[in-house]
Amino acid sequence: MNRDRITPQDEREAKVLIIDDDEGMAYTLARMAQDAGLDAKTAASLSQGLPLAASGNYDVLFLDVRLPDGSGIDAIPEIQASPSPPEIIIITAFSDRDGAQMALKSGVWDYIEKPARIDTLKLSLKRALQYRKQKKVNEEPLSAARNGIIGESANLLMCITLMAHAAKSDANVIISGETGTGKEVFARAIHNNSARFRRPFIVVDCASLPQHLTESILFGHKKGAFTSADSDRVGLIKEADGGTLFLDEIGELPLALQKTFLRVLQERRFRPVGSKKEVKSNFRLVSATNRDLMAAVEKGRFRKDLLYRLRTIVIDLPALRERPNDIKEIAKYHMARFCQNADQPSRALSDEVVHILQQYDWPGNVRELVNTLESAVALDPTCPTLYPIHLPEHIRTHSLEKGRREPSTSAEKNRIVRQTDGKLPTMKTYRRHATEAAEKQYLSELLHQTQGDIDEACKISGLKRARLYELMKKYRG
Repeated sequence: MNRDRITPQDEREAKVLIIDDDEGMAYTLARMAQDAGLDAKTAASLSQGLPLAASGNYDVLFLDVRLPDGSGIDAIPEIQASPSPPEIIIITAFSDRDGAQMALKSGVWDYIEKPARIDTLKLSLKRALQYRKQKKVNEEPLSAARNGIIGESANLLMCITLMAHAAKSDANVIISGETGTGKEVFARAIHNNSARFRRPFIVVDCASLPQHLTESILFGHKKGAFTSADSDRVGLIKEADGGTLFLDEIGELPLALQKTFLRVLQERRFRPVGSKKEVKSNFRLVSATNRDLMAAVEKGRFRKDLLYRLRTIVIDLPALRERPNDIKEIAKYHMARFCQNADQPSRALSDEVVHILQQYDWPGNVRELVNTLESAVALDPTCPTLYPIHLPEHIRTHSLEKGRREPSTSAEKNRIVRQTDGKLPTMKTYRRHATEAAEKQYLSELLHQTQGDIDEACKISGLKRARLYELMKKYRG
C-alpha cells in the first residue's frame, strides 16, 4: 500500500490547483498530488489560474510568486476574499523576507522556497488538507454587521472576515493602518458584534493622555491621592468592566506605564492611585496603531512582551488608495448621511467627480474623503449634484497633473499591440512589453509621489531597496 496516498479518512475528493509558470515544478506538484490520490490542475498565469482559485472548487493552492502577468503575493487578498478560498501554499525561487511576512500575514498556510524537498511539499500538502477538513467540520456560518464599513474590495473583505472572527472571541486584537483608515470603526464593529455589545465601549486616546495624570485617568484614584484629587475617581479601565477597552494609538503609551499595563492585561486587576486595595475589571482589549510597533521595540520605545500580548489577532487595514473601486460607494453612503442629517434632499455625484475622487491618493484616507464631501455639501447646499467645482483645488489639480502623465489616447496605450510590420507579436512578447510598460508607469508615479524618497517609496510599493534600484536603473538608463 502507498503510504503517501491520502486516504478517504484524511480528505474526500480533495482538489489541488497549481499556479506556476515553471513547467517542471508544475508537473512535479501535479504528479505528487495525483500520486496521493488527489485531483490536480495546473495554470501558468494569474489570468488563467485566479478564476479557478476563486471558484470554491479547490482545497489547496500551490502559488508561485513571480508569474508572467503579476505577483502571486499581490493576488492573495483576491483569492482569500472568495466564498470558499483554498489553503494557499506559496512556492518561490526568490528569497524575500518582506514577501514571506506579507504572505504569512495574509493567512497563507505555508511559504516554501525552491528548490524544495519533495517530502517537505508532501507534508505541507497533507497538513493543509487535514486542517481544511477539521475547519469544515467545526466551521459555522460567519456573519457580522458592518456598522458603517463600506466597500467590497478583496483586501477590505479580508479585514471584515477577521473582524467577524475577532468578535466571536475575547482575544486581544490590534488594528493597524494609516491615519484615517477606520481603525476605531473596526474596533466598534468588533464590540457591537460580540457578546459584550450591551456593555460599555471605552475609548482611550493614548496620544492625548496628560503625562502627569495618565495613571489617574486609566486606573482611577482615591480622594487625597494628590493635590487636586478632591474626590474618588473611577478609571477608564474600570469603566470598561464587562465591555471593551479600546486603546487608540497604543504606540504612544508612555514606556514607564507599559510594564504596569502589561500586568493589568495579564491579571485583569490593578490598584487605583492612592488606594491600598486592588480593583478587578473584566474588559476585552482592542488596540490600534499607525506606527510600526516592532520597529519601536527595536528602538527601545515599546515593550516586546506587551506587543506579543496585544497581537493575538492582527487586522491590518488597507489605505484608501489601495481600494479605489470602493470610493464611489463610500462617497454615496456619506453624502446620503450628510443630506439626511441636514434635512436636505439627496445629492448625486457626477461621473467627473467620481473619476477625480478615484484618482486622488487620499493621504488622510477615508477620514479625508469624508471631510472633503462634507465640505462640498456645506459650500453649496442647494445644488442637487456634486460637480468638480465643489471639490478642493488641490484635489482637482492632482487629477489634472495625473492626467498629463498618463497616455491620453487608447492608440497610445495600445501602441505595443502590433509590431512594425503590422503583425501581432507572440503572446510572450506582448506580455513582456505590457508588464514593462506597467512597471515603468508605476515607478514614475511612485517616485513623483514620494519626491524621490527611497525609504518612503519602498514602504508604499512593498519593494526591497535592491529591487527598487534595479527597476530605477532599468527604466531610467
